[in-house]
Amino acid sequence: MKRSLLRVLALIACCAVHASAQKPRARDLGVPFEGTPGRYNAITDVDGVEVGHATIVRGSGELVIGEGPVRTGVTAVWPRGRDESAPVYAAWFTLNGNGEMTGTTWVHDSGLMEGPVMITNTLSVGIVHHAVIRWGVARDMERRRG
Repeated sequence: MKRSLLRVLALIACCAVHASAQKPRARDLGVPFEGTPGRYNAITDVDGVEVGHATIVRGSGELVIGEGPVRTGVTAVWPRGRDESAPVYAAWFTLNGNGEMTGTTWVHDSGLMEGPVMITNTLSVGIVHHAVIRWGVARDMERRRG
């Protein structure tokens, strides 16, 4: 019994070590890309691109609907920084027949995108969409007053 338990624990430990090992990047596998990576090999290496992120980790214990615990976040990518005077070319693609993306009709019709790309979990799409619209309207009103 003890040997079986030790074998199971050893197997779990091996799996955990294997799972935590970093996956090889495309360049490491020989996939050719033009140019060289930036200083941080990240999207923020691209001049003019700004990225913001917010994470909420609150509470612990068993889930109580409407109270927590909470584990969520959102990432914002501004392709031209916060200057939205010139939209960027855009397209979208659904992988494996799945994809939830607000704003695809405008992207499909115009081929352009204005504002930040927001990345979040499925259950937060609505509130993130609402927050970005409110933020954009408030900022636009400030510009008109200013």
